[in-house]
Amino acid sequence: MPASTQPLTGILVLDLTQIYNGPYATFLMAEAGAEVVKVEPPGGEFLRRRDARSGAGVPFAMLNGNKRSVSLNLKTDRGREMFLELVRDADVVVENYAPGVMKRLGIDYETLSAIKPSIIFASGSGYGQSGAYRDYQAMDLTIQAMSGVMSITGYPENPPVKSGAALCDFFGGVHMFGAITLALYRRAVTGEGAYIDISMLEAVYPSLASTIGMLHGDRDDIPLRTGNRHGGLSLCPYNVYPAADGHIAIICNNDKHWQALLGAMDRHDLIDNPRYETMRDRVAAMDEIDEMVSAWTRTWPRPALFNHLSANRVACAPVRDLDEVVRDPVLRERGVLLDIDHPQCGKIVVCRSSLRMDDMDRIPYNPSPAYGADNESFYGDHLGLSSDEVQNLRNEGVI
Repeated sequence: MPASTQPLTGILVLDLTQIYNGPYATFLMAEAGAEVVKVEPPGGEFLRRRDARSGAGVPFAMLNGNKRSVSLNLKTDRGREMFLELVRDADVVVENYAPGVMKRLGIDYETLSAIKPSIIFASGSGYGQSGAYRDYQAMDLTIQAMSGVMSITGYPENPPVKSGAALCDFFGGVHMFGAITLALYRRAVTGEGAYIDISMLEAVYPSLASTIGMLHGDRDDIPLRTGNRHGGLSLCPYNVYPAADGHIAIICNNDKHWQALLGAMDRHDLIDNPRYETMRDRVAAMDEIDEMVSAWTRTWPRPALFNHLSANRVACAPVRDLDEVVRDPVLRERGVLLDIDHPQCGKIVVCRSSLRMDDMDRIPYNPSPAYGADNESFYGDHLGLSSDEVQNLRNEGVI
């Protein structure tokens, strides 16, 4: 499928997003062929302004490839007027500022839909645009705390810890992308625009399913934090086990998996052992089984262990460091990871969208744009402004 017929070709997105949540949603749209234009405040969006000397510029590069950038001071009358003019050409507006900011700027959904009824306006926030939590300060860390993610992460004898990944930001971004595409489909059928309200708290809740299940069980002795064991302590073996040179994750979901592991361990003598016959029996002997599996795994180098277990159809994976993941040849072969020489960041690895259809080729990759790089071309095309007029706007502090 050529780039001109990507699923979202012809869709113009005005991207007011910042940090991770919103930019990931609009990145997925850009990767699907939409024209995504970052409308950035004076100085650029917040993620762009982090200290790049520590590598903090790389996340911005990762989440803003294949986008354009214009600067616009929406706190000025002329800046607001320009944005409202741009909305006439746009299909989607996306933002993830704190609730109420868009209304204070005079560019909320009610204002924009009066200008263009078919506009799709998507808002991402920590707790949603309504409800008693609406105005709480929200970042990935605070949503991990509020959602329960933090309470179930770590070991029972230690304090709760955050997930190493920014789960809530990206779960929210994926849900926002899904909602926008739903709204675009509905608009294609009915012509109606839409207001979309995505809450990070609500987006991450379903991921707690395993642990929430124990709240409805007949056991009251399961700790909230189970380390690397199953969240509901209802599967065994299910843990991270030591290798001679690292660690490996192993999971046995059923009796067949358990028997495969015993075969790999050359412990056929245990297959008919009544102490381990059912999953319930194995869960009751969890400490004993974990000790037995650990004693075996720690005698193997990690690569050989992984290959041996995989050959025996045991569900497992080596615990890889990030530098191993970034160098992964299969992710490159599948086109998900890409090595580029970024104009601002130098040689880095960026990711492509993981959404794929069998007849959809990836569009050519353009690195994240410099701040305001498209001011003249974009404002010229969509507002008919000349180079002199664009320069006057710079002089006036509008862009």
